[in-house]
This record gives sequence, C-alpha cells and structure tokens, in this order.
Amino acid sequence: MSPSHSDLSNVRNPIAQANGLPNAHYIDPAVFTEERQAVLFDNWAGLGVGADVPEIGDAVPLTFMGMPLLMLRDKQGEVRVFQNICRHRGMILVDAPRKIEGAIRCPYHSWCYATDGRLVSTPHVGGPGQNTHDGIDRDLLGLIEVRSHIWMDVVFINISGSAAPFKEAHADLITRWAEFDKPLFHGGADSRFTLEVACNWKLAVENYCESYHLPWVHPALNTYSKLEDHYHIEAAGKFSGQGTWVYRQLTDDDGTVFPDFDALDAKWDTAAEYITVYPNVLLGVHRDHTFTIVLVPHGLDRTVEHIHLYYAAKETPDALRLRNTLQWKEVFAEDVFVVEGMQRGRHATGFDGGRFSPVMDGPTHMFHDWVAAQMERHRCAPAPLTPAQAAE
Repeated sequence: MSPSHSDLSNVRNPIAQANGLPNAHYIDPAVFTEERQAVLFDNWAGLGVGADVPEIGDAVPLTFMGMPLLMLRDKQGEVRVFQNICRHRGMILVDAPRKIEGAIRCPYHSWCYATDGRLVSTPHVGGPGQNTHDGIDRDLLGLIEVRSHIWMDVVFINISGSAAPFKEAHADLITRWAEFDKPLFHGGADSRFTLEVACNWKLAVENYCESYHLPWVHPALNTYSKLEDHYHIEAAGKFSGQGTWVYRQLTDDDGTVFPDFDALDAKWDTAAEYITVYPNVLLGVHRDHTFTIVLVPHGLDRTVEHIHLYYAAKETPDALRLRNTLQWKEVFAEDVFVVEGMQRGRHATGFDGGRFSPVMDGPTHMFHDWVAAQMERHRCAPAPLTPAQAAE
C-alpha cells in the first residue's frame, strides 16, 4: 500500500464516529518513510536526555530514524546535537560513547572540529605540509548542527528546522507543569533501563495515553490506583495523557520516602500525571520523582524505550531508588505483550483501524488525530522546486 492509499478521512472525525489510523501506518514501509519526515523530523522529537552526557566533553553517537547524530556537552557545558559526519567525505566521526578531550577528529583524513562544531584543522588539505587551501573555507564547513532544546532534561530535536520554537510549540504543557521546572537529579546507573519491543513506536504512545487497560494489564497497580481514580488529559493538537488522584509514595521498611520537590501545590500530595509530548516522549510527574521515556524507532516494527528516573535531591537512598526502578520496570514490562499483540493484529486485512470508546479513549484518539494532521499537512505542502524551476 502506498502513502496515497493511507486514507485518513475517518481518523479525524469526532471520536464517536472515528476510526484509528489505518494498518498502513504500522506495517507499510512507504508510510513509515513518510511519517519519518512529517511526524518525527518536522516536529520536536525526543532524542535522549542530558544525563546521557553529564560532563563537559561527553559525546554519544545516536541513530535517529537512520540519521547518524552526535549528542555532546561542549566546553561551555551546553548540550548540542550535530550530524555525526565529517564535512569532507561524510565519514562517521564518533562511533562509540567517549570523552572528547581536545577536538573531534575524523578518523579518515584527520579533519578536526571543536565541541561547538567549528572546523579547526584540515591537515595536508592543500598538499603535503599545507594545512590550508583557498578553496576550503573552514568557516563554512563546520559540523551541521541540529536544532535542539532541553526540557525536563529531555533533549528534543527538530531536524527539519521548520517547527515553531519549543517554548512556543509546548507553551501549554510547560505552564501546566511549571512546578516541576526545577533541577532534576538523575538517579544514576540504577535509574535507567531500556525495553526493546516488537512494535511500531506509535502503539507505545497509544497505550501510554489511556488508563482504560489498567484493570487487566496492571492488576497490582490497579489495587490502589483504580480505573475510577484516573482522569483524562487532553490538549488537542498538543499533548494528551492521563492523571490519577491516588499516588502513594514508596517507602522502605523504616518508613523513609524520597524528598519532595519544593513548593508543589497541595494536589500533588496524592496526584500524579502521565503525558505524551507528541510525538515520542512519555513523561510522568509525582511529588517525589519524575520519569522520562524516549521512544526511538529502530524500524517499522521495532522500538527501543529508553527509561530514566529523576529525583528532587541529588542523594537518595540506594535501596529505595533501586526498588522504585524495579517497580516501574515491572509496570512498563506488563505493557509489552499488549503493544506487540496490536502490532501483529495490524496485519489483519479486515481491520479498519479500530474504534474508540467515546468515554475512555479520548487521549488516544487525540494522538491519532494529531498524527493524521501532520500527514495531511505534509501531503498538502508544495513540492520543492527542481533546480530548473528554481532557476526560472
């Protein structure tokens, strides 16, 4: 099925009359390629977290939808993202996480770049012993920087450069969670883990948005944070998710808890919220910790979930922190069979994208509607001019 046959007309109907995204959006390579640009490259997508590069000079090579990228913390302490290629012959610059002590040196011909992306050395470019040439303007050949922004320690990127500024595009969510706009302390090695799931990345978003599945998929969690304790979070065209009025702090045998974030509204004494920042970042906030899940597509039907836990204080009890990580890992692992089962189900030719409960599925339908809107915008955009047309 080609992208032109991905009919989105029913997806954007009111929820009671809407169908979900067609099968092609989960199993068709052509649609996957189209979504790469329209959904992930044209918007602010999550790439990683600042805690991946905690110290000056730390550099991590990443691949996002096939594009080689390099995330690093420069000499001024700023996190930056570059295309991980030398401007000479396109060679990959950094092939494993490491500390950049001096410059970023291409292993092919030793062109060197500063951590701010400037091209600073071009040995023998003008012949043996001649390190400059009039035809090589270093000022024009620095690393290609990818537009980036950090919020809640998530490193968001806009590869096309066409999205509105992050603070403008996500103003409503930033305002909603302004109380959590304060230092977040990553829990360290025992507070990060990954889950590899055999599904299209969107299915992980859809499942995260709603609490409808709670009684059957998360029975232990449902014993104290029941389905009826949850509420929808819906901001059309921006974000969606769920919240609960019942959150109980984790305690150890002595009754110790994690420190709370300062100056929180009283509602957070017992409440928690879980929101998808479209397209691929899942966030959760609580009075004493937050978590981030960055969904990285590794193919049409393979997704890696990168999970990170953060706390209000730099030092937290080791045993309690590990217990919290294991608890969340168990909850998130319980969803794996669901998203993988839906992925297999998308190969059923009779499936029409499914229907939504008008009462229970609002946040998920909102995400489908947003994806459909990105696709429609992309399909209606003027085609780029050919060189001949541009010359006319």
